[in-house]
Amino acid sequence: MGFDMERFVAMGGLGGGHGRHLGIGYRAHGEDWAELALPYDPRLIGDPASGVIASGPIVAMMDMATSVAVWLKRGVFEAHVTLDLRVDYLRPALPERTVIGRGECYRITRSVAFVRGIAHDGDPDDPVAHVAGTFIGMRA
Repeated sequence: MGFDMERFVAMGGLGGGHGRHLGIGYRAHGEDWAELALPYDPRLIGDPASGVIASGPIVAMMDMATSVAVWLKRGVFEAHVTLDLRVDYLRPALPERTVIGRGECYRITRSVAFVRGIAHDGDPDDPVAHVAGTFIGMRA
């Protein structure tokens, strides 16, 4: 049957743990990509003087978006772990804006999935961050 993103979201797949605490929500998906949203929340501000969201919640959202992209490309929910996630933080997100994270899984080998993505606050051509990484499967 494959990995059912709508069912995953409906069952609270994005709503547990730190994802729920951060307010991360689902936006859209395709065969090998997922798009999540991190709404602006004063609790997530890293610098009170500027009102800018800290980088940590953005990294967490991108880890989730790329992870979900792996399940979508594999077509199955299988345990895996983040082996590496490089984040190029290009600029601060604008205050009061929702940050959108789009993760894509572009290649899968026998045990490693390769991912990339961007986070933006309204204009994908002006990203807040770019990510690239790998996930490793837990199958023996």
